[in-house]
Amino acid sequence: MIPRYSRPEMVSIWTPETKFRIWFEIEAHACDALAELGVIPKEAAKKIWDLGGKAEFNVERIDEIEREVKHDVIAFLTHLAEFIGPESRFVHQGMTSSDVLDTCLNVQLVRAADLLLKDMDGLLAAIKRRAFEYKDTPTIGRSHGIHAEPTTFGIKLAQAYAEFSRCRERLVHARKEVATCAISGAVGTFANIDPRVEEHVAEKLGLEPEPVSTQVIPRDRHAMYFATLGVVASSIERLATEIRHLQRSEVLEAEEYFSEGQKGSSAMPHKRNPVLTENLTGLARLVRGMAIPAMENVALWHERDISHSSVERMIGPDATVTLDFALVRLTGVIDKLLVYPENMQKNLDKLGGLVHSQRVLLALTQKGVSREDSYRLVQRNAMPVWRGEGNFLELLKADKDVSAKLSAKELEDLFDLGYHTKHVDTIFARVFGKDAVAKG
Repeated sequence: MIPRYSRPEMVSIWTPETKFRIWFEIEAHACDALAELGVIPKEAAKKIWDLGGKAEFNVERIDEIEREVKHDVIAFLTHLAEFIGPESRFVHQGMTSSDVLDTCLNVQLVRAADLLLKDMDGLLAAIKRRAFEYKDTPTIGRSHGIHAEPTTFGIKLAQAYAEFSRCRERLVHARKEVATCAISGAVGTFANIDPRVEEHVAEKLGLEPEPVSTQVIPRDRHAMYFATLGVVASSIERLATEIRHLQRSEVLEAEEYFSEGQKGSSAMPHKRNPVLTENLTGLARLVRGMAIPAMENVALWHERDISHSSVERMIGPDATVTLDFALVRLTGVIDKLLVYPENMQKNLDKLGGLVHSQRVLLALTQKGVSREDSYRLVQRNAMPVWRGEGNFLELLKADKDVSAKLSAKELEDLFDLGYHTKHVDTIFARVFGKDAVAKG
């Protein structure tokens, strides 16, 4: 995490202070359950909450202890005992370090997912608003980067909305999958702690008991979580890349908002660069790169090892903080995106009507011409226009083989731009619902 690409609310989830507070709550909830089961005195459980709950855990002190004992959980428990006193002997009864570490990590990942879902809701709202704003604004669709056939700018944004809606659903599922708790003791057998303790702690923390923890919560859950973050990042990159292309000087159909006083280049005062979407492309690469280490964490030795630990200490904060920042940044880009319908129309007209070639092809087949011959007739008139030699419609009218099958009026009708946008409402209804389209 670096401050440049971080937002405070997400960063706070991963601070040492937050981590130690969660560790304490796990231990204190476990003590409550142990007290109810008669394993430890109820007075001790209450004192643990009273004294530990008011404690301001000293990160430097915990680090100092860890330098000696070389164990982070023991360092924390030692520091906790400094607040609680003799009753500290009842803390961590029958538990192992992974019970605390894994349950805490999942609490943090759930909280991070909740923030990411909130971010995604904001992004979806921005995309939806702009999609309806430009629902019927014609623009050229491109395949292989080459002009293909007309679409609308609203459809481009509707596609993005549908994609991020799927991302949201995946994140909801990933959140649920990682929301488990393990308080099962050494090698996960509950030999020294009652399974009811785990059930109590899980309920208090909004988690589900892990069915089989083997001392650690299985890392396939985490692999799914980080893979989902990688997919979300890829969707961010897709939309960012589209905007970057549309902002190119040769295209300029849309561009990032350029604020008063903003400067695009240290050398060239005229520059307005797509710096935000380029940044988003880079951030997406980082988040996506964290999915592979998470997958490699799945294969641990026997009931437990800590080869996953160093990875998760880094990718947990870095992936969630970076994605949080990226989602909010993309929301801002979409919210303030400058759109130029007049340039879209200029680009539509740039190829002299070639974007209507398929309609002419199909019309000829309807007149009895084979598809192969229809393709040949259309292409021989299209290629000169591609080279800048004439207007497609006029060349078709002058072609005796074409005009023998299609009248001038029929050819002109085939160049109707509205033909390509007649199903926009159908597409929008599929994405946003019929009611939304009716209101829009």
